[in-house]
Amino acid sequence: MAAACPTIWPEATPASTGLVSALDARRIEKALPRRARYKYVHPRVLREGAGWKVVSPNCSRSIHPQGGEIDIAWLVPAEQGGWLLHARNHKQGSWVLKQHAATLSVLLTHLCWDADREFWQ
Repeated sequence: MAAACPTIWPEATPASTGLVSALDARRIEKALPRRARYKYVHPRVLREGAGWKVVSPNCSRSIHPQGGEIDIAWLVPAEQGGWLLHARNHKQGSWVLKQHAATLSVLLTHLCWDADREFWQ
């Protein structure tokens, strides 16, 4: 039986370094200009709990009558691996799980294409 590979830097986890988190945020920011809807608004990526929240001006005023900034999506690393993508239920003021995927790239494609208008309303 092979010996287990020792951990070289046990204290250097993504949570402790923040490096992986910062790179994930940058990947989300870079993907957003490829979205199919509301290309004229400039969404932002903000830290939200263990993941990242996408917020954007609501130009249609269907959700925020004064045209304020609204929550669009929340991307969170899943405890069991992979990523979770949530949409905002603005009427109930809660996040709704829409998809679980093995990679962040899969979720970003789903978020940017948004064929069912779950995010970019």
